[in-house]
Amino acid sequence: MPGNRGGLWIILVAAAALEAISCIMYFTSRAAIRLEAEQRARTELRRAELEIDVHAVEMETAAKTLALLAEKHIDQPDSVFSATRLAVSTLRANTSMAVAFVPDYFPHRGRYFEACSSRISEDSIYTRQIGSAGHDYTQMEWWQNGFVHDSCWWCEPYLDDSGSRAYVVSCSYPVRDRNGKVVAVVCIDMSLDDLKNLSDYLQVYPNSYYSIRSSTGTDIVPAPDTIAGRKYNIFGEEIDATGWHIEIIIPDEELFRDLNHTGRIVVLLMLLGLVMLILIVWYAGRNNKRLIESTARNRSIENELDIARKIQMAMLPTRFPPFPDNQSLSAYGEVIPAKEVGGDLFDFYIRENRLFFCIGDVSGKGVPASIVMAMTRSLFRSFTSYIDSPAQIVTMMNDMLSGEDNEQNMFVTLFLGVLDLSSGKLRYCNAGHNAPVKADGKMLDCNANLPLGVLTGFEYHEQETKMAVGDTLFLYTDGLTEAENSAHEQFGEQRMGERMAVIGGKTPRELVEDMRKAVQAFVGEAEQSDDLTMFAVRFLSQAQTAGGYLSLVMRNDIQQIPTLAEWIEMIGLPQELNMPVNLALEEAVSNVMLYAYPGKSGQVLVEAEKNAKQIIFTITDSGIPFDPTQQQEADITLSVEERAIGGLGIHLVRQLMDDIRYERKENKNILTLTKQL
Repeated sequence: MPGNRGGLWIILVAAAALEAISCIMYFTSRAAIRLEAEQRARTELRRAELEIDVHAVEMETAAKTLALLAEKHIDQPDSVFSATRLAVSTLRANTSMAVAFVPDYFPHRGRYFEACSSRISEDSIYTRQIGSAGHDYTQMEWWQNGFVHDSCWWCEPYLDDSGSRAYVVSCSYPVRDRNGKVVAVVCIDMSLDDLKNLSDYLQVYPNSYYSIRSSTGTDIVPAPDTIAGRKYNIFGEEIDATGWHIEIIIPDEELFRDLNHTGRIVVLLMLLGLVMLILIVWYAGRNNKRLIESTARNRSIENELDIARKIQMAMLPTRFPPFPDNQSLSAYGEVIPAKEVGGDLFDFYIRENRLFFCIGDVSGKGVPASIVMAMTRSLFRSFTSYIDSPAQIVTMMNDMLSGEDNEQNMFVTLFLGVLDLSSGKLRYCNAGHNAPVKADGKMLDCNANLPLGVLTGFEYHEQETKMAVGDTLFLYTDGLTEAENSAHEQFGEQRMGERMAVIGGKTPRELVEDMRKAVQAFVGEAEQSDDLTMFAVRFLSQAQTAGGYLSLVMRNDIQQIPTLAEWIEMIGLPQELNMPVNLALEEAVSNVMLYAYPGKSGQVLVEAEKNAKQIIFTITDSGIPFDPTQQQEADITLSVEERAIGGLGIHLVRQLMDDIRYERKENKNILTLTKQL
């Protein structure tokens, strides 16, 4: 009996301990899930806000452009129709644009004159005059505010029964005559149905929903009515471009559905465990207490590590492509921890047309390394939000990580870069990390410097280089080069460089995935010994500068020729000239790559200068002297067998361009092509 009583006391104590552990786990899990949900919701809100901002700015730019075109043809109503049609054709969305004049501005066209064009399908634009006594646009809010606001202004939602024929919000902008008097208002519509399509971004949970309200509180995308007594989690953001407010609403039971379901299962398992424990204690005695406590402790640690891993992974970029509306770059990255939690990190984001990015490796592994990793990522986000200098950012991060609180003497190797998306200029600072690799397999020139957390007050220096359009930079941690196979051989920098020379021209996602597969094939069945992180960024295009000038720097690599087509689209040529100009430039640049740099590397500079009458392309290289205009004209009247090899390319360029000239100046070949507009 005394032994049985002791066993019962053990059961009671064990039951109480399990209950306490379960409560701690439950509330810890609730806090972690709520934090993860908030981070996830705010991330999606920022993405949705960015998408709406980009769409709004695009429409405001179109409205201003249409206003300029209308002012240019202020006395030509037929030209105003053409201007609205041209403006609508530049937008991707199905929308309407109109120019509404003050009453009786064109007496022969009636009292009300509103030229309107609507995109009704991908290939069809409908243009007409919609002003009439039945459609008195002067009573519309957007028209009246166009006279008050000397800038783009967004009205409240309304039903447009003449233009878009849907519920819309409109952006208006004034049109002035040559005396500066407002004589018309430009209106561009944003369909509320387009805003409702944001549900793909914002439905972070199956039964969550969202709402969008105007600055005055009017529903643009209304939220369903809430249910009395039910708890909700609401996360909101302001949309800078329009002043609207967007919210994600998540019911409490949806947020903790899986946790509650798991809790019920755990309770049932606990009851079953207690029954089994009574039998085990009855026959085995007090020694089983240690086993029960050990099992409970291990289960708690495993669950906490799993939660920690999920939280850690949520801190890193997971959505690719990360900037679907930004055509200047492409990026992709992966983190493969060796344990449940790791110390590797990478992060990136765009601020003021600059890409801030970093990759790092914390000394050690496991939970301590993951905590330092989280601190490092937080410091990166904090300092890059208002500082542009890589060296200054790294110096401040080092001072924070090497303070008195670093009792474990942990350090972080880090590479931090700032890429100007307008010029391709890359400024960077390396803190003891592996040097990034370029697409040709060569290492980026990097000063080693000390890792972060080693010495307070260490002075870091930044470096600078230029990324040409099409260039790719591959960043990695030593988990790549030090990956070992069963024979304890390392993957090494040489294998990595050789692999980069083969796959360097691929997209960042393909590059990272191909490199991962190469490492996995090399390692085989050997256990992963260190965290592995890879990140690749590719510079795709430069922003256009003022004055109608555009430039493109290319390596003498025929595989770069396809980038010409994207670059030419940025110039804004008439649609019928895009194909012939692209064909002529491809032939001319291919000639330079084939003949100017035989058997060696070099660069080709392509410049475009556009005015109202013509566009002039200048192709410059530093290769051997080569004048393509002196090539003998190909006799295209002869058969293929009779015709001499060569000459067809320059013949094609002559046929497509209006003028072609060559000169050798300052040891450079300069080929000038002119096309009349």
